[in-house]
Amino acid sequence: MKTAEIRLQKFIADAGICSRRAAETLIEAEDVRVNGKIAKIGQKVTPGVDEVSVDGQRIRPPRHEPMTLAVHKPRGLVCSNDDPHNPGTVFDLLPQQLLNRRFFCAGRLDKDSEGLVILTTDGDLANKLMHPRNVVVKRYQVRLDIPFPQARLPLLVRGVKMEEEWFRVERAALVNPRKEESTELDVWMHHGKKREIRQLFLAIGFPVKRLRRYQIGGLPLRGIPLRAVKQLSRKDIDRLFQSPTAPMPNHDAIVIKPTRSSHAR
Repeated sequence: MKTAEIRLQKFIADAGICSRRAAETLIEAEDVRVNGKIAKIGQKVTPGVDEVSVDGQRIRPPRHEPMTLAVHKPRGLVCSNDDPHNPGTVFDLLPQQLLNRRFFCAGRLDKDSEGLVILTTDGDLANKLMHPRNVVVKRYQVRLDIPFPQARLPLLVRGVKMEEEWFRVERAALVNPRKEESTELDVWMHHGKKREIRQLFLAIGFPVKRLRRYQIGGLPLRGIPLRAVKQLSRKDIDRLFQSPTAPMPNHDAIVIKPTRSSHAR
């Protein structure tokens, strides 16, 4: 049976080189060649027949089924395959038998944050998780040095403008509030900018002491110990795209949700 043609960016993503969107960027930059010729966006290739190279390195069809992992990242590690300024990465947590697989992060946490990170060899899945059109909600536990007042919760949802950009969360709640304030909050965010939660709280005078992502979509971190790795089933992966409708765990909360007007920039 003849092997079906597929789009070049999908071939690159399936090989675990990068996400499909990143592959398109490589093609546009003329860093990809097919059978020795500069590739074009939209071009199709036949796996196992056409020779594809990225930056001069030949790319071969994947030998394994795609694999997706949930990792409980500790503070001090970066979500990068190669960072000369930070030798410790989340990939250091992978067991020995997986070191020959090419994983990349489908969404990141900064070095000072901890919690749930998704690693995958599936470029299509990574693209789906990170693409703005797909509303994938992340839930975070935020701990502050000083109590945050209930009256200021709407500001987190409404947002703060800094250097022509808006920083905001989708939903905010005080955790175990006393006298209508708390040093712990639960916030929801879709596709955030780098260090957006930290910058938002800092801008309004509440530096973040600890930030922990404990849920993505309907998939919780619960049951995965610190520094541990769990292979996700198809059912687990589907949960990443579900709405996190479950109540906040084991605490009372005062919640502020976005309104239509709060989304305006």
